[in-house]
Order: sequence, then C-alpha cells, then structure tokens
Amino acid sequence: MANEGISRRDILRTLAVGAVGGSVLQIIPAEAAEYVHQMVRKEKAAAPAGGYTPKYFSAAQYATLLFLCDAIIPKDEKSGGAVEAGAPEFIDLLTSENTEYQLKLGGGLFWLDGACTDRYGNVFMQCAREQKKEILDLIAYRKNAKEDPSLSQGVAFFAFLRNLTCDGFYTSKIGIADLQYIGNTALREFPGCPQRPE
Repeated sequence: MANEGISRRDILRTLAVGAVGGSVLQIIPAEAAEYVHQMVRKEKAAAPAGGYTPKYFSAAQYATLLFLCDAIIPKDEKSGGAVEAGAPEFIDLLTSENTEYQLKLGGGLFWLDGACTDRYGNVFMQCAREQKKEILDLIAYRKNAKEDPSLSQGVAFFAFLRNLTCDGFYTSKIGIADLQYIGNTALREFPGCPQRPE
C-alpha cells in the first residue's frame, strides 16, 4: 500500500470490518489482502525460527485452524494448499482486529470441540481421523442444518471459515499461481478452457 501514514492496525480493522458481509475478495481490493500477506511474510522473516505467532487464537485453536484450512484446500501435485499459502495466518491477523470474526470463529471452534466431545468423547483434534471426517461432512453442507438444527452453528462457522480460507489462499502468491492468472495480457486467440482429464 502506498500510503505509509496508515497503521497496520487501521488496515487490518478496515479489512476485517469491510469483509463482514461475506468473502473478502467481494469487498476489498486484492492489493489490501496482499498487504496482509506481506505483513505475515515480514513477521516470519523477522522471527528467529521463521515462524508465525498467532495474534488471536490460542495454540490449541490455531492447531485446529491449521487442520481445517488444510482440509478445505489441501496441497496437491499441482499446487500448495491453504496452509502453504498462509491462509491460517491471514485469518488470524484479520480476526485479531475484529470482534465479529472473534465471535464467529472463536465460537465456532468452541462449538466444534463441544460437538466432538458430545459425540466422540474427545475434542476435535483428539478425535480419530474417521470421526473428524464425519463431523466435517456434517457441517460442510447447509442442508444438514435443516435436517438437524443442532448443527446450524457448526454449519455457519464452517461456511464462514471456508470463505476466509479461500480468500486467504486465492490472494496469496500460491493461490494466484494456482489460478494460472497471467494478468493484463493480450492474446491473439483464446483456446478455451482446458479439457478435464477423464
């Protein structure tokens, strides 16, 4: 961002407040999201071990956030996933400056641990792989909240987290490369979308 007179806190608060209505990419310019990624890169570069220290989430919550972001956009042979792209850090920074995000995400993580404790006798991260998959399959689809209203908070939480994860991923260098975006480039012809492998 060109204006150095604006503080980090002001930018994060503006991003987080502006994004409350939905996906960040629908509300703010990509340059602003890139600024958040730059802040994370600078912090990692300055840290002795090159790591990121969460600003809002506890260590246990942040571990769950990492797991969920990886489940939403996993790494594959074509591209890095949400974790490699810095989506968890992106989400944590925005959440640290927005009380509504804190309520939605912090409350959602609390709901997830409670639901897992009720169903399986363990918090989410201590559940078996199959149990984690089962609960995520339940909260990944809005129709499940219609069939079982006790899932409505979990479904709303996961939908919100999925949007933020996608925003964090697709505004990162890895996400932009994954889109194969070539920018403002003239093409003599457009061959169309590539064929889907059978």
